[in-house]
Amino acid sequence: MNRSRTAASIALLALLLPLPLGAAGTAAAAQPVTASAAPDSRVVLPELPRPTGGFAVGQETLHLVDRSRTDPWAGSGPRELMVTMRYPAHRGTGGPVRPWLTREEARLLLADRKLDQAVAVESLVGTSAYARSDARPVAGRYPLIVLSPGFTVPRATLTSLAEELASRGYVVAAVDHAYETSGTAFPGGRILTCLACEKADNEAGRKQVADNRARDVSFLLDRLTGRHPAWHNAGLIDQSRIAMAGHSIGGSATVAAMATDPRIRAGIDMDGGLFSPVPAGGLGGRPVMLLGAKDSRPGQTGTGEESWDRNWKQLDGWKRWITLDDSNHFTFTDWPTMSDQLGLPPLSPLPGARSVDLTRRYVGAFFDQHLKGVPQPLLDGPSPGAPEVRFHTP
Repeated sequence: MNRSRTAASIALLALLLPLPLGAAGTAAAAQPVTASAAPDSRVVLPELPRPTGGFAVGQETLHLVDRSRTDPWAGSGPRELMVTMRYPAHRGTGGPVRPWLTREEARLLLADRKLDQAVAVESLVGTSAYARSDARPVAGRYPLIVLSPGFTVPRATLTSLAEELASRGYVVAAVDHAYETSGTAFPGGRILTCLACEKADNEAGRKQVADNRARDVSFLLDRLTGRHPAWHNAGLIDQSRIAMAGHSIGGSATVAAMATDPRIRAGIDMDGGLFSPVPAGGLGGRPVMLLGAKDSRPGQTGTGEESWDRNWKQLDGWKRWITLDDSNHFTFTDWPTMSDQLGLPPLSPLPGARSVDLTRRYVGAFFDQHLKGVPQPLLDGPSPGAPEVRFHTP
């Protein structure tokens, strides 16, 4: 195998894994990036799969500040969120959106993992998506879906899913939770890095992450649906149809948020341990889908409080436990399709484009059924068109 190709593959695999929980996090001003005198031969510009729905996608960014809470990781100052809103829009309107990551976010993501010599910053900055900034919304009232990413990784990793849902007639709010990523840009030239990594190094710490994210989401819903909403297009949101999905610890936060906020009518956990367990009394009959990698089958999720095996019986409404053959923990994000386009050996046998397709199909079907009332036979059991998908009934 080509040596440089192998090195790049190892580098990208490291990129997909969380930061060591003991890694120091800091808040720092963004630093200028020195221009290279010559083109970087490592630069490949991935393109995310085109959304399949009938709408174009508009995009706007919100900075929300909860002054009623002190940030749990910094120990001072208010809790802050960065939120990317996506929504059904008219074609041919709007302008370019912010990069997949800013240069500083990309630099920190690579440098913190000692990957700056293997993966070009420009490959992350230049990843192409389809939403248009400030595009004119299509009038109507749409269900709202909140997306929460995995621990240490940014909301950008759920771009393919967010754009797909918006193109199918949903308003989507993807959240970066302060001090829980390798680096997220905030107003004022600030980059907030992973202070939470110093504290979430055990099950109690990970439960704290999930529970704090649940509070973040309730605050977000207050700011999107209250009397004086933070988003000027908040009138697009049907407040009676709100749901949430999350990857990894974002999936744990989904269940935690459902347990404390009855406004969230349905939820999906994409391969996340339930560090904030399902309450003994259930979730009021609300639907939940556990969508996991190949190793998240019944009997293989452990015996701790966070295990799916242990929590499954507490889910008291419509529920599904689905896994994808030949998949891994990051199958449900943008990473697999980016890896394929960068020319790297696959991180799992399931191709990147297929990973995105299956994630979009099953997540979209769940929300179409439970928020729009459209029956989805795809969720009833195995499908000839998706032989990789396994339904489990423990």
